[in-house]
Amino acid sequence: MPEHRFDVVGIGNAIVDVLSHADDAFLDRHRLAKGAMTLIDNARARALYRDMGPGVEMSGGSAANTIAGLASFGAACAFVGKVRDDQLGEVFAHDIRSLGVHFATPPASDGPGTARCLILVTPDAQRTMGTFLGACVELGPEDVTQELIGAARVTYLEGYLWDPPRAKDAFRRAIALAHDAGREVALTLSDAFCVGRWRAEFQALVAGEVDILFANEAELTSLYQVARFDDALQAVRGKCRLAALTRSEKGSVVLSGEEVHVIDRAPVAHVVDTTGAGDLYAAGFLYGYTRGRPLAECGRLGSLAAAEVISHLGARPEVPLDSLL
Repeated sequence: MPEHRFDVVGIGNAIVDVLSHADDAFLDRHRLAKGAMTLIDNARARALYRDMGPGVEMSGGSAANTIAGLASFGAACAFVGKVRDDQLGEVFAHDIRSLGVHFATPPASDGPGTARCLILVTPDAQRTMGTFLGACVELGPEDVTQELIGAARVTYLEGYLWDPPRAKDAFRRAIALAHDAGREVALTLSDAFCVGRWRAEFQALVAGEVDILFANEAELTSLYQVARFDDALQAVRGKCRLAALTRSEKGSVVLSGEEVHVIDRAPVAHVVDTTGAGDLYAAGFLYGYTRGRPLAECGRLGSLAAAEVISHLGARPEVPLDSLL
């Protein structure tokens, strides 16, 4: 196999997050499912933004957060995602490139604006998201190149990409190119509601096209329509080569063949915002994995990265993650 230029290339929605504090009554008033991501149109996004309290803007997107975390550890990374040639698009491109991430996806010159995610953080640190996908829906197979996918050891895909039809085509092209080049494919299921929308197709992906699966407890039990985590764990066993399954305060479980590793969560003095916890767990895990670390150590690195990001507002690290090593 030829040498790889990148440890991981991530493909996902290029989104600018707007984070604000809110209570449960606010979520009810705006018909938002607590703890989940709801797709909204531009008009609803504007109305929600008007009603929100003071917000903090920062670049986000599930796979982009994972790539940012990997770069913070010191990994060589690239990202593929679609923005518009507008102000928010410039913010996203600047932020991810400033981390040393290769980002060369051409911006859209017409159509909807750069995507935004309005994130409401309740006092229990749960995050509820209203997402206007905007230019993300313009991501297509032409944005995924053989040269880029072949240059990365792992291609990391976010389940949210399965919603826009052209992005789904880009997703499938990336999988095919990665496997043709002898590379590995990782998938994060992203959200239990997303799993519910595409359950049969996700089951087929996990069983036949994905090497490494990332999922939390709610996503995994939704995928196999079971009530108990242990039943979901047995259902996924043997479906893909490696599964890293997060359980919030219960830590995580890593499965690979007959190997089972139960990983404790890393201690956190005060949980502020759970936005990005799964994204950063994947970052720590993949950092260890691409360096040949034992799977249990990969899980511990994931837990350390997740603990850092939930200790403050926002889904990107506030301290260089390599300092945690």
